[in-house]
Amino acid sequence: MASPIDRRPGAAGELVLRRAGEHFEIIANGTFLMDTRNGESERLLVTAAADAMPAGGAMLLGGLGVGFSLRAALDHPRVGPVVVVERETAVIEWNTGPLRAVHGDALADPRVRCVPADLLRWLADGPEPFDAICLDIDNGPEWTVSEDNAALYGATGLDLVLDALTPAGVLTVWSAAPSAEFAALLRTRFATVETLSVPVARGEPDVVFVACV
Repeated sequence: MASPIDRRPGAAGELVLRRAGEHFEIIANGTFLMDTRNGESERLLVTAAADAMPAGGAMLLGGLGVGFSLRAALDHPRVGPVVVVERETAVIEWNTGPLRAVHGDALADPRVRCVPADLLRWLADGPEPFDAICLDIDNGPEWTVSEDNAALYGATGLDLVLDALTPAGVLTVWSAAPSAEFAALLRTRFATVETLSVPVARGEPDVVFVACV
């Protein structure tokens, strides 16, 4: 049985960090968000983008999670500087505390800049262009814990993402389930769109959308 380690108010309601044996879980507003049991699809989110980006290019990670994607970015030979945008300060603090061992203290790497901000608002300010953007916000385009995040997966959000990419940039998006509607929307803005599936122990496979400008 999982036991709570910390509780904090967050943008999506109460955030809870729980421990279940050797693993950690994060619950947002009563909904399971993520854990440290596997991370295969979170790593694929990054490696699929990194494989397609220019060597030494800049990468933006939308969402810190439990640090699996950040670790994968730092370990990939084609990735240069990494900016992580995470709106929940509790998640950032947990990643510098109890979750630090999960990813080898990745936030302390000098290549990393962590920005405590809402991703949509941050993108609207016109940041420097990135060679790759990897989005892991809530549970994907059709299952968001917070209604505010739904706009990220719509036309307005994708336009902001596209504006933040270099001319040969690549976008990857993590999802807890397939979405034909989201894939179709991506195709209206990107030259190529691919959907990668990652089987999970129970339920539908995780999905990573890969879209190239």
